[in-house]
Amino acid sequence: MNCELDISVVVPLYNEEESLTELFGWIKRVMEANGFSYEVIFVSDGSTDGSWEVIEELKKENPETVRGIKFRRNYGKSPALYCGFGAARGDVVITMDADLQDSPDEIPELYRMIKEEGYDLVSGYKMNRSKGDPLSKTIPTKLFNATARQVSGIHNLHDFNCGLKAYRREVVKNIEVYGEMHRYIPYLAKNAGFTRIGEKRVHHQARKFGKSKFMGLNRFVNGYLDLLSLWFLNNFGLKPMHVFGFIGTLMFLLGFLAVMVVGGTKLYCLAKGIPHPLVTNSPYFYIALTMMILGTQLFVAGFLGELVSRNAPERNNYQIEETI
Repeated sequence: MNCELDISVVVPLYNEEESLTELFGWIKRVMEANGFSYEVIFVSDGSTDGSWEVIEELKKENPETVRGIKFRRNYGKSPALYCGFGAARGDVVITMDADLQDSPDEIPELYRMIKEEGYDLVSGYKMNRSKGDPLSKTIPTKLFNATARQVSGIHNLHDFNCGLKAYRREVVKNIEVYGEMHRYIPYLAKNAGFTRIGEKRVHHQARKFGKSKFMGLNRFVNGYLDLLSLWFLNNFGLKPMHVFGFIGTLMFLLGFLAVMVVGGTKLYCLAKGIPHPLVTNSPYFYIALTMMILGTQLFVAGFLGELVSRNAPERNNYQIEETI
């Protein structure tokens, strides 16, 4: 089971029993036509239909090329990909959705771009998506991708969320896909030092069976929150004092200066004999005091975060490409 193959195809799925047999047959035809050694890893993410039974039947008919992973419950696409990546033995790993919208005919060119052009990761770009998907999906997707390009700094990718991607083996073995971070695998790869990231225009087909499992506003809200989390962790995950300490110190100093102004004004009025209300009657005094308290709390939060970070076991877990 440890032999290396040309390609591992990882297919995360949830309730896609109608499409699995046709998808595998399509993948098999492409692989055999190009002489690839391969495996197809189906990851059933808590499917409640007959998906697993279909996978078991495919395994019986194709014991050398079909593998399956079955979750007890639905965890999400990222955990499914993570487990699929861990099981993959191929020199190049291809991911695709199970709904037949991703074309296996793209596999040979994706493989060539990894092996011959030297990319670490190649992401699909569904050029004709607007022809098959509703505006309620395409417009938020465009906004999301524009934001992801700016935050990640990967400006050559147009479709971060495309399920059809190809990876050099080292990439999937050295990144951790968790939560709902599957949308940002190119960003995760870049942060791990795999910067040769390319894009390929791919054919996008209309869904043949069932309906999409990933519709809704909640998906896009979560996507933006995940993007912000990833940006913050990448920039300040190992140095929280740099952000919390800076903001806390700034807020404390502004509050302290405001208190000095309020107190100085009171002393000036007393020296000149000018009637002036009590300092505690001024709303500015309480605003300034609140800023000082919040500033102190933020500074302490940054300090505690720094202590936790410095004692985290993975703090010095760096990606080493080669040793001599």
